Amino acid sequence: MLPFLFLVLLAGCSRGPAVWRFQGATMGTTYNVTVVDAPEHVSQEALGAGIEQRLETVNRLMSTYRDDSEVSIFNRMPAGDWVPVSSATAGVVAIALDIYRLSGGAFDVTVGPLVDLWGFGARGGAGERVPGAEEIEAARALTGSDALHVRLEPAALMKDAPRQIDLSAIAKGFGVDEVAHWLEQQGVRDYMVEVGGEVRAAGRNPRGEKWRIGIEAPELLRGQVARAIGISAKSVATSGDYRNYFEVDGKRYSHTIDPATGRPVEHALASVTVVSDNCTLADALATAIDVMGPERGMALAEREGIAVFMLLRKADGAFEARSSPAFSGYVE
Repeated sequence: MLPFLFLVLLAGCSRGPAVWRFQGATMGTTYNVTVVDAPEHVSQEALGAGIEQRLETVNRLMSTYRDDSEVSIFNRMPAGDWVPVSSATAGVVAIALDIYRLSGGAFDVTVGPLVDLWGFGARGGAGERVPGAEEIEAARALTGSDALHVRLEPAALMKDAPRQIDLSAIAKGFGVDEVAHWLEQQGVRDYMVEVGGEVRAAGRNPRGEKWRIGIEAPELLRGQVARAIGISAKSVATSGDYRNYFEVDGKRYSHTIDPATGRPVEHALASVTVVSDNCTLADALATAIDVMGPERGMALAEREGIAVFMLLRKADGAFEARSSPAFSGYVE
């Protein structure tokens, strides 16, 4: 997912409600939280500490950069045994498997070996060379979420074959939801939570309106708003290839890997934005549709009633916007 993909469109006010803003680093990116008119019994310091704690918990459970995380421990375990995990980790993997099946395998949390092979993983190396066919097939043999199983009570994960999972395409969305749920438990009704470009907002912004979110245009249009939407009690997530890619001999290689081919996607889709009730689902669906491409992805969106906005590259370098019927109600 893309950091700073959304620009929150707010106008300053000389008078108005009490607005608290919190920001920091988490999950290899940044977070920003805006709270409007918090309840009198809640202090700003307590809210800030609570936000940090919720995000740190998600990072501690699901980060592949921490050897002691539940995901890292599961990845080191042999196939065939149930590995106890928290209900949070089990729940996120269960949603990931639901989207895996819904998307026909396009969303696959076991795709890590292919991501590493192409140089987009933690070790880097993107652009140094293009992997050969035998290397790609060897990496593909280590992928496939069909080998994963989830038990919710008691919470545990199991794999039938050697597999490693990477929840980076869904964990930030889950972190957004966790912060939002905690704010609501404190009595906060008007807020916006953003982690690495994934957003959830409820109630009204400081101007008493829906939260206005600008969907950033890619590449040469970067910094401009391709579409402005208004949301309340909704989440927004975007996936795209225009921030992470390399070129060799004039050919573009995206960081978005198609598990079916083991190669970067080659379609014209530059970015996908999804609006959904929760950010965990929006995060995963945006990645799934990005992998599927404009035709298959839009067909899925229309069949399932998903609010989707796409930007496609045209041969002349311009961009074409497409959206599903469910998206039209959010456009400002």
